[in-house]
Amino acid sequence: MTDSAWQGWSQTFLDLGHLMGPLKGEVRYPDRITLIRGNHESRQITQVYGFYDECLRKYGSVTVWRYCTEIFDYLSLSAIIDGKIFCVHGGLSPSIQTLDQIRTIDRKQEVPHDGPMCDLLWSDPEDTTGWGVSPRGAGYLFGSDVVAQFNAANDIDMICRAHQLVMEGYKWHFNETVLTVWSAPNYCYRCGNVAAILELDEHLQKDFIIFEAAPQETRGIPSKKPVADYFL
Repeated sequence: MTDSAWQGWSQTFLDLGHLMGPLKGEVRYPDRITLIRGNHESRQITQVYGFYDECLRKYGSVTVWRYCTEIFDYLSLSAIIDGKIFCVHGGLSPSIQTLDQIRTIDRKQEVPHDGPMCDLLWSDPEDTTGWGVSPRGAGYLFGSDVVAQFNAANDIDMICRAHQLVMEGYKWHFNETVLTVWSAPNYCYRCGNVAAILELDEHLQKDFIIFEAAPQETRGIPSKKPVADYFL
């Protein structure tokens, strides 16, 4: 990593990988690594997909789980790269028209069941116009016209997000104004997808690093987890 390099993580890192690696990176390089909160970085979701049970099993109490979930409350909800690329885990919100409105959100809380903070972590792009009801039960579906209006109002070129499994690692939407990047290869040890990392140079030129999961014989396989359908 060079002095000028910056890394942003918008992928949900809990339940899709190791938690301590990204956290240690941001502590060690706070000016070069930014973690963005995802929908899995919440108390409710961690009790559904195994993190709570894992902490209880390994440490005999919920203390470690409680400390980790308190850290989640301090993670950024979004990031902006050179004023032109808006990074967020999920997507847009009908309650948010400007980046300044995001800055006013009190992020130091559990993820609400609705509202602008929830929408940033749960929403998805959809080939439609306007806003739609999300099948996830949280957030919204948003169309190309919503993206065009948001990007123009904030003078940005594109939105970079995660939140949805992409078999090829990344996927463009709406004439390359929205990009989904998925960085967990072979999701749940069964989906067979590759993963991607978006690399930007000093001129914001884009390059994608595509990688596969490590061979099974080189790493331990944890007990099988249920597939989270809302990633598919």
